[in-house]
Amino acid sequence: MPIGLGLHVVIALFFAVHAVRSGQDRYWLFVLFAFPLLGSIVYGLAIWLPDWRYSHVGQQVVRGVQRTIDPSRELRAAQDAFETAATTENRMRLADALVEAERPVDAIPLYQAALRGIHADDPELAVRLARAQLEAGQPGEARRVLDELIRRRPDFRSPTGHLIYARAVAGEGDRDKARHEFDALVGYFSGFEAHAHYAEVLDGWGEREAAVRLRDESLRRAKRLPAHSRRMNREWLRRLEKVGAR
Repeated sequence: MPIGLGLHVVIALFFAVHAVRSGQDRYWLFVLFAFPLLGSIVYGLAIWLPDWRYSHVGQQVVRGVQRTIDPSRELRAAQDAFETAATTENRMRLADALVEAERPVDAIPLYQAALRGIHADDPELAVRLARAQLEAGQPGEARRVLDELIRRRPDFRSPTGHLIYARAVAGEGDRDKARHEFDALVGYFSGFEAHAHYAEVLDGWGEREAAVRLRDESLRRAKRLPAHSRRMNREWLRRLEKVGAR
């Protein structure tokens, strides 16, 4: 079998498996195998690409491409939406976009205003405010917001909020508390973001041996993961690789 035809058949098989698993009409199987090249192109454009685009991985890729091509797109859209209708939802969307655009100082008053409204008891919004404060170089303010959240909602669980809290405590210089929080985090946190931040904190404290040990353990674990999982954690794995390089 010529290599080109073999490749077309492999692609058709890939799309056929997708068609069966996603419950597509059976005529797609006929199209795929009767016309391996043309059928695969039509199926890919009509079914697979839209389906993939709205998957979790697809959305991450699309957002990454959009940020690369037009990094200020979401910020402009959020600003336009807020100027059109200054709703709480649009205020929070604009604040989120400002944080992603590395303008957390501008996001803080928007989050604070949202917390004075109907979302005053929204724990996720408090976490987002704390993140903005932390990214703005205000770890003490971030810790106070989260301490108050813990007091009011002791049942609330947020891995993201826990990581922000650990980073805020470390930023304040409370090493014992930070170590306790990070040790708990790396035991259950999905992905390698917590590992990267903890390794960087340890390195910054001058505890190079502990930082390198965490780095090496994390990178060994990453090698055992599927390729798509490593891609999703690419940023944090790169940061881990830099730990202890000084």
